[in-house]
Amino acid sequence: MRMPMKKLATPYMGRCIGCHSCALACARLVHKKLSWSASGIQVRSSGGLSTGFEASLCLACDPASCAAVCPTGACVQRKGGGVKKRDAMCIRCGKCAAACPIQAVHVDKENGMPRVCVHCGRCVPFCPHACLALVDIPGTVNMKDDEAIHVV
Repeated sequence: MRMPMKKLATPYMGRCIGCHSCALACARLVHKKLSWSASGIQVRSSGGLSTGFEASLCLACDPASCAAVCPTGACVQRKGGGVKKRDAMCIRCGKCAAACPIQAVHVDKENGMPRVCVHCGRCVPFCPHACLALVDIPGTVNMKDDEAIHVV
């Protein structure tokens, strides 16, 4: 049976303590680096320690403005919203980051590679307060393996 496609959501950010475990899990497990700047999710204060934290991540736009401006096809629109990212095709021009209306595409400060959440959910189990969740995208089903979300 084919299940609905998923996207990462932040339904419980009020619980967030700013530990960055999700960002480090993304950087390490998805991007094979140990650096906050290599993560597809960024956690920051929403105005001070007493006001809590916010997570900056892709909202799975459809159509995705970052994919529309990519000159090489490194960012490709994912059915149901969001993008598939192909690092080997990226020329690091930064157009995707500039086009994102919510600043969810982050440029890795170490190598200039744009990073964006690909909604894989690998960060979810690393949040000690269950702030993150993978939620269904209504009206979608998972693709075949060759069309699945991936980072190359």
